[in-house]
Amino acid sequence: MTSVEMGIPEMPAPDYPAEVRERLEADAKEIIARYPDSRSALLPMLHLVQSEEGHVTRTGQRFCAELLELTTAEVNAVATFYSMYRRKASGDYQVGVCTNTLCAVMGGDAIYASLREHLGVGDGETTEDGKVTLEHVECNAACDFAPVVMVNWEFFDNQTPDSARALVDDLRAGREVAPTRGAPLCTFKETARVLAGFPDERAGAVEASGSAGHASLAGLRMAKGESAPGIVAPRGAATDEEGK
Repeated sequence: MTSVEMGIPEMPAPDYPAEVRERLEADAKEIIARYPDSRSALLPMLHLVQSEEGHVTRTGQRFCAELLELTTAEVNAVATFYSMYRRKASGDYQVGVCTNTLCAVMGGDAIYASLREHLGVGDGETTEDGKVTLEHVECNAACDFAPVVMVNWEFFDNQTPDSARALVDDLRAGREVAPTRGAPLCTFKETARVLAGFPDERAGAVEASGSAGHASLAGLRMAKGESAPGIVAPRGAATDEEGK
């Protein structure tokens, strides 16, 4: 039985090693300087400490609290509220399968079930090699590409159980994997540093960009007075124009 289970409070979190703290403090001061109120820097600061260890540790929370003059309870309340902050060690690649309504009916549920069996892990669990953490996620605002899988927040569109299994196999084997759109793939720690507000210095990463699909842009085109999109009808069904 642990001290927590017995109701005994945990001892204060240990500090970072001196060289790590010095490096993180320099980055943290750059983040804090962006905001008129230092406590507004908490979200990117949590991404910063997550980029160091792959999840938000008690040490990371202590670091944020000290530099922002907050209590660790205040920092913990924020760190545990947002799902993008991991509470335990996780893999180099966060593989999220959208299981919201449209993706689910288009095959997302089948993809998620297939990956759970293929990887031998449950929701939020990590493979033994530390490469892949699997989770089901809510809407990724990419319904016209359903079903969608995201890896470290990069899009892999129009997936199937077979393609998703091949994707995680490539990630675990260290083979190069390219998102359907958006920036080139990087590790979760590297992604966290970018989310902390630091530039992505990889060649071509900034220039790469995603875009919405045809269905997402149809309403915008109509609002601009452009020609309406073609009529979508079930296969084999005649449209009004064809019936005339």
